[in-house]
Amino acid sequence: MTDLRVRIAPSPTGTVHLGLCRTALFNWAYAKKRGGTFVLRIEDTDKTRSTGESEAAILKGLAWLGIDWDEGPGETGGPYGPYRQSERVDRHTAAAQGLLERGIAYRCFCSTERLTELREAQEKAKQNPRYDGHCRDLDPKDTAARAAAGEEYVLRFRVPEGSTEFEDLVRGKVKFEHAEIDDWVMVRRGGAPTYNFVVVCDDVAMKISHVFRGEEHLVNTPKQILLYKALGDDAPRFGHLPLMLGKDRKKLSKRSGDTALGDYVANGYPREAIVNFLCLQGWALDGETDVFSLDTFVENFDIADVQKAGAVFDIDKFRWLSGDTIRRMSVSGLADELVPFVEKAGLMTADEIHGRRGWFERLVAGEQERIELFSEFPARVSPFFEADDSVTYDPKAEKNSRKQEARLETLAAYAEWLAGRPEDEGAEALGAASKAWITDRGMKIPALFQPLRCALTGQPGGRDLFDCISLLGRAATLARIGAGIERLA
Repeated sequence: MTDLRVRIAPSPTGTVHLGLCRTALFNWAYAKKRGGTFVLRIEDTDKTRSTGESEAAILKGLAWLGIDWDEGPGETGGPYGPYRQSERVDRHTAAAQGLLERGIAYRCFCSTERLTELREAQEKAKQNPRYDGHCRDLDPKDTAARAAAGEEYVLRFRVPEGSTEFEDLVRGKVKFEHAEIDDWVMVRRGGAPTYNFVVVCDDVAMKISHVFRGEEHLVNTPKQILLYKALGDDAPRFGHLPLMLGKDRKKLSKRSGDTALGDYVANGYPREAIVNFLCLQGWALDGETDVFSLDTFVENFDIADVQKAGAVFDIDKFRWLSGDTIRRMSVSGLADELVPFVEKAGLMTADEIHGRRGWFERLVAGEQERIELFSEFPARVSPFFEADDSVTYDPKAEKNSRKQEARLETLAAYAEWLAGRPEDEGAEALGAASKAWITDRGMKIPALFQPLRCALTGQPGGRDLFDCISLLGRAATLARIGAGIERLA
């Protein structure tokens, strides 16, 4: 094999896991930088758990991250298709039959009960559970006759004596003694092939030159290398990526909701932040730079730079990256991203936002420095969409307001003064004039600002107070002050 060909081979049996996304990114970047081919193959031989919905989610999720593939299922196609494992069963069957005829595989008729008893006895003796080779030396003619008579069996790979050694592109030299590997099942009862068998068959057929995958697959590698040799092919170069770990140093689970790409998208993490964070899961640009683009990652990525130790999934750093990404976005671009979150919260429809685009972008600009997730925006701006006479008062905001003994008189006087100001007066000019008004009355700023902010937004803090007045408009502002005088009495 001279052409560089890598692949990602997800199983469509659940959510799109962040570990899959990280592995796909590393493979894709490696191929893209070196002019290689990136193959997407769907491993859907688990008929009971594989679904079309899950496959569609995988394709959509990878594309959303910015990952494209040169060969794959559906319209993409390619010279080594089909790219769904379930459509390659005839090839797997033929390969298994060939290994059986050559004596590299053999039929095993051991019952489930016998295997269970064997495992329990080995565990009781504190031995590693493994198949004891009970059917290994049966006469092939006899096993063929038993199979023809309808007796159920599995097909096992005959592991030879010796050892398997290979150079892992991440972990260095790795060696496995064959005594540690039992004769593993290639084909289950009923004819269903196992992962370790079909993955090699398909990698051989698709001329895969490099396999980069999670560390949990390391134990499968000697089995697969032996199978490559049995099929008459050179094994690809392997690189096993470090596990993604929680702060408790335990592996992130696919069944845990907080490891699914869709959850982070729904929670409002920007695409660039998700990609940036995944790139840092086991790799670093220079040890100092945390923020970089996908193009920079591709330009600098080398599998030799991937760390061996587990990559800790630091959610605090993830949120920081998300906030940093939001702060670097254009106001218009951020507004576009926020539309579906505002719609979901029931604050405005997309058509309403379009009709008030300028006003909406001003609303967005005032929160850009304050949010880390798109999903935080609706709650922060919800006061601007409440009825003027029933704004929700935060307890802290109300408590601060009631500390100002002359709050009612101050609000009333300010409302009277404000009603005489030009309605098109900008927030900056109104702020300067309001502070002068406070000074002229011999008051301190909190005497007005705390009850006024409570009346207008119900919050103890937030965006510039006079920007709030400008966004609300003069009529709504005066209505809220009037309601505040009654409610803060």
